[in-house]
Amino acid sequence: MKHGQLHKDTIVIHEGYDDTQHHGSLAVPLYQTSTYSFDNAVTGEKRFSGEEAGNIYSRLGNPTVQVLEERMTMLEKGEGALAFGSGMAAVSSILVHLTKAGDHILCSRGIYGCTFGLLNIMKNKYGITHDLIRMDTEEEIERAVKPETVCIYVETPINPTMELVDLHAVVNVAKRHGLRVVVDNTFTSPYLQNPLSIGADFVLHSATKYINGHGDVIAGLLVGNNKDEIEKIRMTVQKDYGAIMSPFDAWLLIRGLKTLPVRMERHTANAERLITYLKDKEIVENIYYPFDKDNPQFSIAERQMSAGGGLISFTVKGGKEGAQLFMDSLSLIKIAVSLGDAETLIQHPATMTHSSVPENDRLQMGITDSLLRL
Repeated sequence: MKHGQLHKDTIVIHEGYDDTQHHGSLAVPLYQTSTYSFDNAVTGEKRFSGEEAGNIYSRLGNPTVQVLEERMTMLEKGEGALAFGSGMAAVSSILVHLTKAGDHILCSRGIYGCTFGLLNIMKNKYGITHDLIRMDTEEEIERAVKPETVCIYVETPINPTMELVDLHAVVNVAKRHGLRVVVDNTFTSPYLQNPLSIGADFVLHSATKYINGHGDVIAGLLVGNNKDEIEKIRMTVQKDYGAIMSPFDAWLLIRGLKTLPVRMERHTANAERLITYLKDKEIVENIYYPFDKDNPQFSIAERQMSAGGGLISFTVKGGKEGAQLFMDSLSLIKIAVSLGDAETLIQHPATMTHSSVPENDRLQMGITDSLLRL
C-alpha cells in the first residue's frame, strides 16, 4: 500500500509480508540460507544478468531481510531500504556512496564517537574533509558550504547532548546548493520523526537501539527517497563491502519492530516522569530533553518530532567524579552504553561512547565531564 494508507501501528505488523506465499505461516519465516538453487542454467543466467527477479545469494538479498527492508521503507515514508550488519556499516556505506577523494562533508556539531572516527579516517586516507557546525540558522549553514561540499550529515537529536538540528533549515540550504542530506534518526525511531518527509535524501538507524528494542542484535538500516539509488548502493557498496545483515538478525528485528509503537509511547512517558523527578534534585544542574518546555529548542522539536522519546541527558555537580558517583549510587539502572531496551541504562559519554573524541572537540560538542546520558 502507498504511504499514508496504513497507520504506523499497522505497518510494523503487516507491511511486506503475504502469508499465502509462505504456507500460511503467521510469523515471518527465517530463511537461514546462504545461497539459492535455480530450476535450470538459463534461470541462473537471467537472474545474474538482472533479466529475471529472484534470489541468488544471501549477500545480495534474502526473503527474511527483504520483509524488514520493506517494513522500514514504509515506516520512514521512503522508496527503498537496505539492512546492514551494524549502524556504522550503514553510516560508512552511505558516506562512501556519496563521496569521492577531495570532497567535503558538512556535519552537525555533535555526532556519534565512531562516526567521528570514520570521518577522520576518510580525511586522513582520502582527503575527504568535514566541518562540524551548530546549524542554528540557514545563514550559519550557508556560510559553511564550500565548493567541494557534497552532502550534509545530521544527527538530531544529537548523541548525547540531545541538541536539535532544524531539518527544515538544513533541507532548504541543501536544495539551494544541490547537496544531499543524510539524517541519523536513531534517537527518535521512525515512529517519532520522519526526515524524508521533510526533504532529506537518506535516513539511517542503528537498529540495535529502538528498532530492535531488546538488546540482543547489532544492526543498521538505511532508507532512501529513490528506490533506484538504494538498489545501486545494494549492488555496489553493500555487495562489495559485504556489509550485510544476517537473516536471523533480520528475523529478530521484525519481531522487535512489532512493539515499536507501544514501546516508544512508554519510553516517552517514563522519560517525562523522570524529568519531573530530576528537576527537584539539588545535584542536577541542567536537563536536556527535546519536549521539555523549558528547552530553548522546544519549538523545533514540535515542528519535526511527534514526541520526545526515551533519552534524557543531564549534568550533575562535581564533574567527572560527581557523575561517576551518581552512576555508582544507582541500583536497578544499569551502567551500560546503547539504548532502547526494556532496561534503563546510564552512561558517561566523556569516558565511554565519546572517549575517542579529543577533549577540545568533545567540549565543542557540548560533552562535558559532568554530562550523563540516561
